[in-house]
Amino acid sequence: MIRSGLRLATAASIALATVGLSATPAQAQPGAPLAESYADLADLADSATMVVHVTVRGVARVNPERARDVLPGQGRFYVKGKTRALLFGSEAIGDSLAWLVDLPLDARGKPPALKKRDLIVFARAVPGRPGELQLVDRDSQIPFSEASLARLRPILAELAAPDAPPPITGVREIIHVPGNLAGTGETQVFLATGDGSAASITVRHEPGRQPIWGVSFSELVAQADRGPPRETLAWYRLACFLPNTLRPGVNLSASAMDRQQALSDYRMVLGELGACPRNR
Repeated sequence: MIRSGLRLATAASIALATVGLSATPAQAQPGAPLAESYADLADLADSATMVVHVTVRGVARVNPERARDVLPGQGRFYVKGKTRALLFGSEAIGDSLAWLVDLPLDARGKPPALKKRDLIVFARAVPGRPGELQLVDRDSQIPFSEASLARLRPILAELAAPDAPPPITGVREIIHVPGNLAGTGETQVFLATGDGSAASITVRHEPGRQPIWGVSFSELVAQADRGPPRETLAWYRLACFLPNTLRPGVNLSASAMDRQQALSDYRMVLGELGACPRNR
């Protein structure tokens, strides 16, 4: 067994893995062109404790009587494979792979040809069952290519970093404080996070200038200079999870004027972040 303390492994490293039959079936179409957006890849990677490059060795149909929850037009298959590289994860895995997957069937009832194809699999370990993995979603495996690996690597690197931005689960408070001079002021947006850590957005107003903003994923006040670059983990956390409509109970500025400015600043931040396209 290989044991690694690293969350991120190099593409050249050969890991050993077993992917299990107790996994929730995943749906994949390895023959289709790569269509995953940044958010699609980040969704998959963020849900996984393990991302593995595998080569399929064989595929066998599961008896339909044992797979009654399969969607119409699909079949469930038992896939065997070989690990090529552990791309992300810290758990011991072996060189033989096995997992369940739901695949679309053609007019002859045949699935896409998977044998000898390379895939990237997003999975979790199955507690108490060494060597088995659970795919994180019905389509949590994608065709392997150098292009897909190049797009995925920065996401995995950011997720593995000690200071990785946590998941954003909502907005707790939005307060605008006017400055002493006309046209000055600051809006603070305090965010709720999945792990309870601090996160906030600061929007600063200065006379004769457009508002500027920034984000902090710590107790420190954000430096309001610029928002995070698009297709980074910080951008993904904000653009893909900040709500367009605030839920009841969010704490807002007391005065109507300050409240209006705070909400206007929040809308400005959403506009600058832009859309979060997903193709899955």
